[in-house]
Formats: sequence, structure tokens, C-alpha cells
Amino acid sequence: MKGSCLCGAIEYEIDSIDMPIGHCHCHTCRKAHAAAFAPSAGVMREHFRWLKGQDHLSSFESSPGKLRHFCSVCGSHLVAERLKQPHVIVRVATLDQDPGTMPERHIWISHDVPWLVYENLPAYSEWQPGR
Repeated sequence: MKGSCLCGAIEYEIDSIDMPIGHCHCHTCRKAHAAAFAPSAGVMREHFRWLKGQDHLSSFESSPGKLRHFCSVCGSHLVAERLKQPHVIVRVATLDQDPGTMPERHIWISHDVPWLVYENLPAYSEWQPGR
């Protein structure tokens, strides 16, 4: 399964998702992704490889020992890792295909912001009518 950044400068491939998909609500994920939460999944290092654009990869240590890797061109956050762990954390939204599995949990909801509402909002397949 392949993944990429918004501008296409960086591409990666995974053989499998090895840990369940979860939505992380922590303060650093919220800031790094400019979103209320970030869908992520663990992938064993031997199942992950960069295909293209590693020269466009930038990194930021968001907390001690945790590196967040993103595209220096478009800013897409692709992967996070702790170097001593046997897996990387793939940002599921950057996969170019359906991973074939559903999220199993929300974590760090203690960091939720007051404006986050989970349900009961109107939903549209594209733009709302009249726009």
C-alpha cells in the first residue's frame, strides 16, 4: 500500500498495518496536523520503506525522543517515530488507498478542545447547498 504527501514530492510504501488505527487527540498531534485529531497506525519498520523524495523530508522532535517527519515542500506530516521502537507511526490520512481496516479507538481525549463536536452536525458529500 502506498502513501504520499500533498504535493507528491515524497512517497512511501507499507506492507501492512501492524497495529490498530487510532485517532490521537493529544496537543502535539492536534498542532502538527492542524486538526482536532490525527488518525495513525503502527507499522513495523521492516514493513515500511521510502520510495521517493527523502531529500524533501524534514523532521521535528515534538517531544523528547519523538521525531515527526514531514514534507519540506507542502508540509504534510507523514510518519512519526521513536528510534528505539520497532515500529513507525504512519499518518493514515496520507495513504493513497483504503487501508481496509477501521479505527479502533480515540486516545488522549483529555486534550480535546471545547469546540470539538463528534456528532449531530450537518454533513454534505461535497460543498453545502448554496455555496
